[in-house]
Amino acid sequence: MNSKQLKKFARECGADIVGVADTEMLDGIQTEPQDLLKGYRRAVSIGVRLADGVIDPIIDDPTPLYQQHYLKVNALLDDIALRISQYLQASGAKALPIPASQLLDKTEWTSYLSHKAVAIAAGIGWQGKSLLVVNPDFGPRVRLVTVLTDHLDLEPDKPLRNRCGKCSFCTDACPAQAIKNVNTKSHYRDRNEALHFERCVTRVTQNPERLSFIESPICGVCIRACPWGRRKGLRKATKVIRDT
Repeated sequence: MNSKQLKKFARECGADIVGVADTEMLDGIQTEPQDLLKGYRRAVSIGVRLADGVIDPIIDDPTPLYQQHYLKVNALLDDIALRISQYLQASGAKALPIPASQLLDKTEWTSYLSHKAVAIAAGIGWQGKSLLVVNPDFGPRVRLVTVLTDHLDLEPDKPLRNRCGKCSFCTDACPAQAIKNVNTKSHYRDRNEALHFERCVTRVTQNPERLSFIESPICGVCIRACPWGRRKGLRKATKVIRDT
């Protein structure tokens, strides 16, 4: 099995984007447990596109539709990751699917590993000013999952150039004023370099208290705001890049 075959299978399972990262590029990222990556030389990043009809109505708060869509897409991602793991194992490789959305530390807001870090290393997209992964086709309108494997025949993809430039759409839209509008060439040293992280956490954790139809700590405002995710906004995004 090679990368092309794996990506074809992943898309047949429902994935919209697939990339492969060499786990050496993830050296130093926080994982749980600390040796999670030991024995795994490749990380497969899988993305599912969020529906524009769900994201577009989000203005200042998440909507009931987004709440359900968020849960369903996470479930789909976990199903795709399981099927990819079985596909890899059938070829003789070892595979470990990492849940799409399982919070392990409610204080630090961390899980087994950062799906975003894997996606950036796998060329799915670049790290935007909101810390979200921005894909050139779908913007940040994607959810992610990861499968670790020792299958060395999978050729790693190359990371993408950051294209946020001078754009401040997510910064201006954030209801918590949490995004600092700081750019990066590859990735931030830590999340506080890009965000007033506690402001973001406070906002998303208060949403289930403020809005009776919200169960999960979600927001979605910066996802909607990004011009890379909006078809009509792509011209604006392109202009921002030219002006950078």
